[in-house]
Amino acid sequence: MSQSALAELSGVSRRMLVAIEAGEKNVSLTTLDRVAQALDVAFSDLIQAPDARDPSRINELAWTGKIAGSKAVLLSKATASREVEQWEWCLQPGEVYPSEPDADGWSEQIYVFEGCLTVMLGDVANNIAAGEFFMFASNQPHCYRNDGPVAARFVRNVVI
Repeated sequence: MSQSALAELSGVSRRMLVAIEAGEKNVSLTTLDRVAQALDVAFSDLIQAPDARDPSRINELAWTGKIAGSKAVLLSKATASREVEQWEWCLQPGEVYPSEPDADGWSEQIYVFEGCLTVMLGDVANNIAAGEFFMFASNQPHCYRNDGPVAARFVRNVVI
């Protein structure tokens, strides 16, 4: 597709598309959404490295602000058939939360912002430190555990 055709389909100026392609412009997420829609691809397909197609580990910088440190990072994506629930959790040291398997097709996304969380998938321990994320199919026995000395605070998205 030519830049002119993409500009017409997306409503994004050809000049902006040239700047984006050259990496010269910090574009808004809304503009990238419009380009993705015009190309009939997912937003993540535009920003994810072409050699890394694991949707559970996108981890790509999508936007930076004018002030140092302002940024948006797309961590992962999952297909939802109905809805997504977003939860804020805090587990104190020594706390354990066991969970029964969810229905087939469900998944969970965890982002730890304080402490360290251990996610048990069966007998396998997955340690997620502050600033890290983890995604897994939740149709298996799993539990959350805080083996550390400080509270583990995290966001849990349940993709239904």
